Amino acid sequence: MPSSTLTPFVSSLFIYPVKSLQGLVVTQANMDALGLEGDRRFMLVDQNGQFMTQRSHAKLATIRTELSTTQLILHAPQHGYIQVPRQSPTPINTHLVSIWKHQHLVADDAGTEVAQWLSDYLGTACALVRIGSDFQRNVLKAAATSTDHFAFADGAPLLIASEASLQELNTRIISNGGTTVPMNRFRPNIVVSGCSAFAEDLWLNIGINDVALRNAGRSDRCLVTTTDQVTGERIGKEPLKTLAQFRRMQPAQQGAVYFGCNYLNTSKSGCLRVGDSVTIGAA
Repeated sequence: MPSSTLTPFVSSLFIYPVKSLQGLVVTQANMDALGLEGDRRFMLVDQNGQFMTQRSHAKLATIRTELSTTQLILHAPQHGYIQVPRQSPTPINTHLVSIWKHQHLVADDAGTEVAQWLSDYLGTACALVRIGSDFQRNVLKAAATSTDHFAFADGAPLLIASEASLQELNTRIISNGGTTVPMNRFRPNIVVSGCSAFAEDLWLNIGINDVALRNAGRSDRCLVTTTDQVTGERIGKEPLKTLAQFRRMQPAQQGAVYFGCNYLNTSKSGCLRVGDSVTIGAA
């Protein structure tokens, strides 16, 4: 069907309360200054304050998250669960933490009890930190302005991917003799249906309900996409192997491969719901 006859809409919404831990499927999500409320407002750091992800600690994928009105709840296989307040009490200890090019960010410590719980489960010393009143992190994308801030996501507040893009990728994986991959390997926030494959790369500005978003560039993918998002098992070379065949900026050269697209929230408030139409070219 020609793309001009398609009507894009939100088919799924996800938030990830803790960076690199399991995400939550939600039917609606509110927008705030940092992105979707509750999304990546917590992060694990090592003893040097460096961020921890599934890239080096695949076992993070096995920790399930849950949010109540006031609490973050973490569940780990054969390790029970622990609750942490979503908001920092006072007084609070802080950490200087680093994530990619952002160094010495001020984050609030989530406490020694959860740090020990996580360290025991993962087998390495770590701490849990949260966004606090002294935290500020500017988006460094070329499309960003001075008003664009975000939490602990890699490069932008939001990631959008379409069902059509995943279908195209999986068709190619099957042709290569591989096994299809689910959408959760890419950890999107917003999944869109009713558009052509990789249309999300081309939308400069979109509107969803009362929320305006703008394109911040395609998302380059890493080892996390080869990791089962429940068991933490690394499973072969897909989807990176197939993405390398048709989703490189310069296909004949080595380099990053892309799936999904980063977006900035021009709107610093509003609500997204599953089923909402996506308006292309919205101001």
